[in-house]
Amino acid sequence: MLRYLLGRLGMAALVALTVSVISFGLIYMAGDPAVALAGENATPEIIAQIRAQHGYDRPIAVQYLDWLAHALRGDFGVSPYFKIEVATLIADRLRITMTLGVLGISFALLVGVPMGVLAAMRPNSMIDRVALFIAVVGQAIPSFWFGLILIVLFAVNLGWLPASGADSWKGFVLPTIVLGYYATPAIMRLTRTGMIEVLGSDYIRTARAKGVPPRKILFKHALRNAVIPVVSLAAVQMGFMLGGSIVTESVFALHGAGYLAWQSISRNDLPTMQALILIFSLFYIIFTFLADALNAWLDPRLRD
Repeated sequence: MLRYLLGRLGMAALVALTVSVISFGLIYMAGDPAVALAGENATPEIIAQIRAQHGYDRPIAVQYLDWLAHALRGDFGVSPYFKIEVATLIADRLRITMTLGVLGISFALLVGVPMGVLAAMRPNSMIDRVALFIAVVGQAIPSFWFGLILIVLFAVNLGWLPASGADSWKGFVLPTIVLGYYATPAIMRLTRTGMIEVLGSDYIRTARAKGVPPRKILFKHALRNAVIPVVSLAAVQMGFMLGGSIVTESVFALHGAGYLAWQSISRNDLPTMQALILIFSLFYIIFTFLADALNAWLDPRLRD
């Protein structure tokens, strides 16, 4: 187990290093960063001053190593738009995005896994058709449109929940449903497929022949093996939720890290863009590593 985890950890470190190079290099893919910070109407003297002030006149390798050394200490510089340290800015916004992401993936798992299990236990039944219908609808509905429908129904017409803001837990209810419902179809379908395959395997038939209680067969033997790919999918979906929550946060006026990403892109806030890309990527890597560790615990064959 330890050897397996060390191998995965080394791979995660290499991926993180690659991501840091890409994050740093993105600012040069869009053009001269000094021009982006100075503005299109800036004079050559001002551009040269900004280039020297931020160190853009040094070799790129030196700039990258200096940026990486500061990033490892949590220093991403100062936001030219918000006029505060990027680390402080992101820390204030990340709490909302993390809360929304955890609630969203929890909603997807709590809805998708039971629906997949029920659909697999009764294939081609009414429950199976309803589950598949919900999955198709979840994939077809755009997130922003679904969010607006929920706002009109539960906030405007019924007045049960707030339409925007994160002042209380009620402000996270509708965004959680929108963000979680987006991941529910994939989790439900994968659970259904895995359960159908496992329930038809030889060791499940042997357990039934030996008189093992159906509940024990379902939860201890079948679901434990069928849920392994779901764990990996949940880690991927969690990374997507953190990085792709910009639409949901914009619809419900939640000023989290996703909304901050949109602000930094629209205002050419290069230090904030770099930091957000790196942080979101690191979260994705961490979740994937944790999923690999959990899968290795569930299935000892993966450790070999």
